[in-house]
Amino acid sequence: MSDILRRGRLSSTPDEDMIGFTSSMSADKWIFEADILVDMAHTVMLHEQGIIKEKDCTGILKGLFTIREEGIERLDHSYEDIHISLESRLIDIVGEDTGGRMHSGRSRNDEVATCIRIRLRDELLALAEELLELRTTLLEKASGNTETLMPGFTHLQHAQPTTFAHHLVAHSNAIGRDIERVIAAFSRVNRCPLGSAAFASTGFGLDRNRTASLLGFDSLLGNSMDAVSTRDFLIESASAMGNIMVNLSRMAEEIIIWSSPEFSFIELDDMYASTSSIMPQKKNPDSAELVRGKTGTVIGALMALLSLCKALPLSYNRDLQEATPNMWRAVETTRSAVRITRGMIASMKVDTASMAEKSVIGFTTATELADTLVRVAGIPFRTAHQIVGVLARESGNPTLARIDAVACSILGEGLSSRGLTDAMVKEALDPVMNISKRAITGGPAPDEVRRAIKMQREEAGRVQEILEDMNSKIEESLKQLFIEVEEYTGNTTYPQVTRG
Repeated sequence: MSDILRRGRLSSTPDEDMIGFTSSMSADKWIFEADILVDMAHTVMLHEQGIIKEKDCTGILKGLFTIREEGIERLDHSYEDIHISLESRLIDIVGEDTGGRMHSGRSRNDEVATCIRIRLRDELLALAEELLELRTTLLEKASGNTETLMPGFTHLQHAQPTTFAHHLVAHSNAIGRDIERVIAAFSRVNRCPLGSAAFASTGFGLDRNRTASLLGFDSLLGNSMDAVSTRDFLIESASAMGNIMVNLSRMAEEIIIWSSPEFSFIELDDMYASTSSIMPQKKNPDSAELVRGKTGTVIGALMALLSLCKALPLSYNRDLQEATPNMWRAVETTRSAVRITRGMIASMKVDTASMAEKSVIGFTTATELADTLVRVAGIPFRTAHQIVGVLARESGNPTLARIDAVACSILGEGLSSRGLTDAMVKEALDPVMNISKRAITGGPAPDEVRRAIKMQREEAGRVQEILEDMNSKIEESLKQLFIEVEEYTGNTTYPQVTRG
């Protein structure tokens, strides 16, 4: 292939070690499709602006179709990046007098920034859809467990009784915010840097709005120096993914704990478990452990991005080549973790009897008993807290007589004289009654949880419509690009673009 990059200014050829050190080809496979799209849009615009002739435009576009059909494997991987390798292949196909004109008014700096944004926006939309499926699964599991008793925890100690549905809806809320963060990141990813050239734009009369429109971008990045050098959109996206993984890791940790014999709350489907090579009785929650472990991979990618971008002077620096492998690592890991978590939750078996049995271990109804003393006897909550705290030192459920005895030692009188009855004490110690009384917004009462599930399902429906609209806008833009390309090439078969 033609050595189109080094033949002018540079006289020596790098050795194999140097090529391996500087090459980004292994990561560039992610943006092969995007690079073709960017080349097509740029070429169409160049002709429309009178910068290249129609015959050259047609030749370039036909050559790009050929390269796309050949695939990335046909490109020369000895080049330092996909952009030069692709352009070199194009020149080999159509000749330098035609293919050599494609790069007019453009630099690899704005080209790669555009390609990364195209691929990343598709990954973000796909991730948002997968998160939505996870949220739907959580809500489906919750809807069948609105009256499934379980102990709630603080500090991993039994705290108060709640329901499994209430617990799952809490995770659904967190995933909902993750989706919001992904969509917000998309809005800043989907801005077009193409036309900024190396950093100072170009003397060619480019129509930046035209290429942005053909590629499905929502707007332009105005300042050409900022457009080619910023990778804040990678940091923001990786940050959103780091947050997602932290939330998934919290779920994974609970799944690991819940599946242990000490808890016996759930059992993972065999698909998501492994066994021991030596202990035949073992059923290990490996999938959950790997979700927990891979969280470190995504957090590491975010830290790498932050470190890479720290203190880089404007504008472009080659350090940024190292940013994209970390981004793709975060994308791949996060998306797979979301899918695996959804599968674990959808298929796991819930041991409702074990959950109910453990819902009252550790005097989990103590708070409601204290609240009852406040409501019935009219004492301050802090005094009620003291009385019930003393009772908590003893074994077994407290009786009215015992409550009166402790109250006498603290207040100088029993609480039965203030209207407290055995029935009231019994009701306060009933976990089902505990939960039913907590019916304010966000509480675990079954009707309130059903209301929350209904609202979250409606919200998920609205988000689904937003994602469909975002995808549709991109698809329509690319369709228009292929219509324009067809006018030059006569190729009526629109290529199936791999998105996300």
